[in-house]
Amino acid sequence: MTGFLYIVATPIGNLEDITLRALRILKEIDLILVEDSRVTKKLLMHYGINKSILTYHQHSPISVKNRIVSELSSGKNLALVSDAGTPGISDPGNELIDFVLQSLPDAKIIPIPGASAISASLSVCGLNVNKFVFLGFLPKKKRKKLFAWFKEGNLSTGSRRGIAFAFYESPKRILKTLDFLQEEFGSDKKVFIARELTKLHESLYRGTIEKVRNILEKERIRGEIVVVVD
Repeated sequence: MTGFLYIVATPIGNLEDITLRALRILKEIDLILVEDSRVTKKLLMHYGINKSILTYHQHSPISVKNRIVSELSSGKNLALVSDAGTPGISDPGNELIDFVLQSLPDAKIIPIPGASAISASLSVCGLNVNKFVFLGFLPKKKRKKLFAWFKEGNLSTGSRRGIAFAFYESPKRILKTLDFLQEEFGSDKKVFIARELTKLHESLYRGTIEKVRNILEKERIRGEIVVVVD
């Protein structure tokens, strides 16, 4: 009988942000697939969990994927975790799931929901996000063209106006990205930026592009960033 593959969300910063179900699954399964063993070991040690681990990330060779399929085929139960948040969201976990399903079409893949930087940001942004588009990590080039694409109108009529959009950004590029947004939408367009969510130096910024940019350019910007555009 094929084993179960659990997709387990882990904390994005604060180690308390993990569900009781996730902890139970991590204690019960046979093998944990981790992005970075150093990061996951800190979480496991914090909760007294001692399990075998196997490193899986975007640069893992095909042999690692084949081993994972073999472990599932033998009836072992596995858990996939990322360094932070929900695997498969802007994360190579989705590639692994696709590979497993191609090899084992009847594989039992079960989500164990929990922390996610994008959902956490949307929940507190204060903008109308009843409809939104998530862009993941923006491409390093042509992001200005991508922003221009959203300026065209409403999705239901073939364009994008009225739909909020959100994306992940790096500290090194955030100011330039805000410049691009300002060029396309004007300085009065409202944005929300979350930095270092759930961590000691968590910072949330709300207001017009101009206001938020003026604040950020005076600060030492560190950590992962989520941007939501009204």
